[in-house]
Amino acid sequence: MKSLKIVAACTLILSLLVGCGAKEDRLATVQENKKLVLGTSADYPPFEFRKTVDGKDQIVGFDIEIAKEIAKDLGVELEIKDTSLTTLPEELKTGKIDIAIAGLDPSPERENAMEFSTPYYLAEAGVIVRAADKDKYKTPEDLKGLKVGVQLGSTFENVIQQIPDAKKEMLDKVNDLVLALEANRLEAVVVEKPVAAAFAANRKEVAVAPVELKPASEGYVIGVRKGSVKLRDEVNKTLERLKQQGKLDEYITQAVQLAEQQ
Repeated sequence: MKSLKIVAACTLILSLLVGCGAKEDRLATVQENKKLVLGTSADYPPFEFRKTVDGKDQIVGFDIEIAKEIAKDLGVELEIKDTSLTTLPEELKTGKIDIAIAGLDPSPERENAMEFSTPYYLAEAGVIVRAADKDKYKTPEDLKGLKVGVQLGSTFENVIQQIPDAKKEMLDKVNDLVLALEANRLEAVVVEKPVAAAFAANRKEVAVAPVELKPASEGYVIGVRKGSVKLRDEVNKTLERLKQQGKLDEYITQAVQLAEQQ
């Protein structure tokens, strides 16, 4: 009987230890690995996008500069993983990535899967249309009943509800939405204003229409695994420093300029 009690006690202790390990704050893992793994979706200029720099294909942009600063403040290297916006919560949960920065809005669904940083950028909507239709669409009512594209999982799924009877079309990648627009399968694409400007600057077939839509959230946030409050707090420290130094305005300006370069 005594031996059975000992076995039961040991089993309980082991289960508690495993439970503690599973809930360990991700900051400890980052420090142990000396590496911060960033999950993003690199099709969203000027926030995150691919660009040939010094002859090499690189992921660059506003969010990437922020991630570099977070890694620097933590004293670790930055590794960038290009994935999908819709898979980021699961990859945080399973430990494939440490932080998610990809123009994330703090939706209730995401809140169940991750801790949010303080907002660092207010997402304002821009409407991409075919260049020939730029002057055709000036108000949300002008797009009434038409097919309007939006990135799956983005804040703009809610924004396009401001367009009366809009037929919402959702795809994983913004580039695919713009291709659908150019092929006349969509009449407009709703994205972040700087993103719309970047696509219009690089593709003569499209332009930004003067359609005004209200923001749907309080701003973009950075996500970490649920329960990783220590890592979240470190992220917030970096964001506060960058705000105080005026670096965020500097980064978005540089990213827009880089995205507009051919």
